[in-house]
Formats: sequence, structure tokens, C-alpha cells
Amino acid sequence: MPRPSHLLSPLKLGSITIANRAGMSSMTRDRSSNTVPNDIMREYYLQRARGGAAFIVTEATLISLVGAEWQNAPGIWNQEQIDGWKNIVDAVHGAGSKIYCQLWHGGRVSHPDAPAQIAAGVPVYAPSAIAARGGKFRFLPGEPGYITPTEVPDPKILIAEYKQAAVNAKAAGFDGVEIHGANGYLVHQFLDSSSNQRTDAYGGSPANRTRFALETLSALQEVFGPDVSLKINPNGGYNDVGMPLDETIATYGHLLSTLDALPTPLAYVALMRYMAFIDPEYEPGSGKKRATQFDAFATLKGYLKRTKWFVNAGVQVDEAEELIASGDAAGVFFGIQWLAHPDLVKRIEKGKPFDNQPQWAHFYGSPDVDAAVGYTDYPAASYA
Repeated sequence: MPRPSHLLSPLKLGSITIANRAGMSSMTRDRSSNTVPNDIMREYYLQRARGGAAFIVTEATLISLVGAEWQNAPGIWNQEQIDGWKNIVDAVHGAGSKIYCQLWHGGRVSHPDAPAQIAAGVPVYAPSAIAARGGKFRFLPGEPGYITPTEVPDPKILIAEYKQAAVNAKAAGFDGVEIHGANGYLVHQFLDSSSNQRTDAYGGSPANRTRFALETLSALQEVFGPDVSLKINPNGGYNDVGMPLDETIATYGHLLSTLDALPTPLAYVALMRYMAFIDPEYEPGSGKKRATQFDAFATLKGYLKRTKWFVNAGVQVDEAEELIASGDAAGVFFGIQWLAHPDLVKRIEKGKPFDNQPQWAHFYGSPDVDAAVGYTDYPAASYA
């Protein structure tokens, strides 16, 4: 195909300018050293920055000590973690790229028996005392599923944790932060009526269920100004969330129109489209998927007038060029393609094929396999 000039053009994003619009999506990789970012993570991000990832969003990064399913996911609540991330951020900046930290809290999909949750000394907090179906904590005896969480008495407790995480991200040198508001984690749990049945100001109507996300965004803007963003997944499904279509549109329509009117616009909103492989069938053999399946971007894109859209999940290069050329989106995120091709943008520029096969068995690492396998060992193309 012709050189995708729109995809490869620069973009002003908040207070920064990125050299191209082929963003590297957040992807959990589970390679930290007991939640501390390490040298192999630095190599992973640096490879991709050198390969043309002008704008990188980190893997989901825990804002506090909680019993997450991903035992080796990184955090950003203590100085050792800040120092580890600074080592990575400095390397990415040295390669000429920009990098956001994705802030993450699992909410009800944490476990009280996880060592981290025990050390935290607090319950598994969520919007409401409603358990998610599924789950499999492979690092706990018996591989238990999800439990019924404790309804957080005051959501501002958790908003304060997000704000402190943003302060820490700024200390590490990040260019901005992205709230993980997708995939059935804490922010998504507040948005969804299946997981949020509160009767206070944070539950009930679409306006109330969006309050947590909006107040958290405002708190982060006190730290990062225009360099704050949000990732959403209106289709739902993963981690047992999903609402009827009319309620989904009403909720996300209110969220988007309200944040679009913020005094300082967000840098962008990333919309994760429907992905069948993370949409579970909770009643085996029923053929009934959990997600609310609809064209979320086509339905919701008109709600943003001032705020930039990024589209995520299953985007191909030709589609990315069309989305940007049409003005429907300012940019896109590639995920699996960046995982398997550390030189993705260079391949796009030179017309090279995407011929590395993702090593799915090593996506999240393994205690029995070298951490580099399926992580930093993907070859670049030949440009001789």
C-alpha cells in the first residue's frame, strides 16, 4: 500500500508533540521484579521507542498495594518503583519518544488472600459488594476465583490513591498518565450498573456512575494539566461487566460529553473496540457472550468535539490511515503488532511485512522460562 502519510504525521497531544500517530497500546506483560520495574522492562520499551513508537503507554501499573491477578505487574506507589520507572522513561526519552503511565486499580478482581492484599491491610474494595464471575488466581493454593468485595465507604479514598500515583508518575518523568477505565477494572466497575449498585452520589443514574471517573480525571489534571487521558471499553464483557445497549449509550454518552466540556480538555480518549477473544461465555454451551456487542466508536464518536479520539483493538494499517485521514480519529493504538514487531513504524515506513508470530504462551512470562522469551527476543526486519 502507499506510504500512510496521515498515520505517520506528527500530532500535538496535550502539551507534547508526538512524531507519528501509531501509538503503542498498554499491554500487561508481567515481567517486573516484585512490582518494581527492571532492566528487561527498560530493554522492552527502549526497543520499541527505537523502532518508531513515538508515543508509548505503559502496561497497566498498579496505583497501590492490592491483590491483583497479575503477580508481577509493576506498581507506582513507592520510591523504588518510581526509580525503576525513571530508568525506563529516561531511556525512552533518549530515543526521542514520549511515554504515558497507565494507572490501574483492579477493584473487585483482586483477592484478599494475595500476599499484597494482606500486606496492604485493607479489604478488596469495589463500588458495590457484588462478585465478578470467573477469575483464576494461579499463584494462590487451589486457584480460587473472585470473591465478594467490600463496598468502598467513600470513593474519594481511591481517588486520592490515583492522584498520589500521578504525583509519583510525574516524579518518574512521565509525559502524562492514562486512566485504565476499561476491561472490568475499578473505573469500569463504577461506570457499569451490573457492578455498581450504590445508592449514594456515585451510583444509580448515568451521571452518578460516571462521577468517579470524572472526579479522578480532575484530580489527575491537578498534577498533569492537559496531559491526562482515559481508556474506555463500552462493549464490556471482560471481567464480567456489560449493560444493555441503551444504558451503555446513555452512560458513555454522559461521560464523554461531560469530560469534553472540562475547562482543560484531556489529551485524548482511547476507545477499545469489541474483541471476541476477551468476551467470555459464562454459561458453557449457551453461545451467549457477556459483552454488549455494537459499533461503539461509530455510535459514540460524535460526543467528543474538543477532545481527541484514539482507536484501539484490531486496527490495521490501512484502516488506521482512513480513520485519521477522515478526521474521525486523531490516532490509533496498536497492541499485538507492537508486541511482536519492535520496529513496527520502521516496517510501515519501509513497506516491510509484519511477519513475526506472537508467542502467546509467553505473553505474561513464566517462572520456568527466561523472561526475554516472547518479550525482547522478537527480531527486527532487515533494512540493508
